[in-house]
Amino acid sequence: MAVPVNEKSTLNQKEVMTKRKEEKLVKLYVWELPVRIFHWINAAAIVLLMITGIYIANPFLSPTVHTHATPSSLMGFVRNIHFFAGFVFTLNLLVRWYWVFKGNHYATSNPTKKEFWVGTIETIKDYLFLKNKKRHYIGHNPLAQLSYWIFIGGGSLTIMFTGYFLLFEPQPHTWLGAMFAWVPGVFGGDSYGVRSIHHFVAWGFIIFMIVHIYMAFREDWLSKNGTMSSIFTGYKTEKKHDEDH
Repeated sequence: MAVPVNEKSTLNQKEVMTKRKEEKLVKLYVWELPVRIFHWINAAAIVLLMITGIYIANPFLSPTVHTHATPSSLMGFVRNIHFFAGFVFTLNLLVRWYWVFKGNHYATSNPTKKEFWVGTIETIKDYLFLKNKKRHYIGHNPLAQLSYWIFIGGGSLTIMFTGYFLLFEPQPHTWLGAMFAWVPGVFGGDSYGVRSIHHFVAWGFIIFMIVHIYMAFREDWLSKNGTMSSIFTGYKTEKKHDEDH
């Protein structure tokens, strides 16, 4: 026996209402305040380092009289801003590493676990539109976590060590000069090699930031969970059955 059209419409509405109840949305506190503060200080420091670093490498506003970069000169001023941003970047990163152990489970990741690498592979498949078993992640997915280990972890250490060597290279007999004297032996072999690696990693950070911003907007658009606003408020909106993932 056929179901009347009106009854079909009523049944469909009931199904939708039932589905909405099953998919009850909840607000989850994902990004704690220290994580959010780190994010914005890190972003500001990197932007300052990029702008000043590009000028230091290619001073397009050249002085009429070629002299050394004294503190009162434009180059001296730009260098001081670069050094200040570098110190802020370092201190901020130290606090973030501490919060890896102190913060909630969204603030950390463990690449030694098998599920981390399985999740990374499945996430890559998902981005390549291949058949996959990618889970829904409330915090960072494993691929994002891996990129942070590479850039925020390894990349930051590389750019800090090479940067501090270049800063204290003219003072080889001071304790700060001695502290970073080992850097050329690991990165580049000489001052020119260290500088080249410093520049190469800096451009890597620029590419990372562009991809990071794109992926954040993509996740916000596809998941509709407040990804972009969460870095301000700390909260995401998720389906109740996903809240523990």
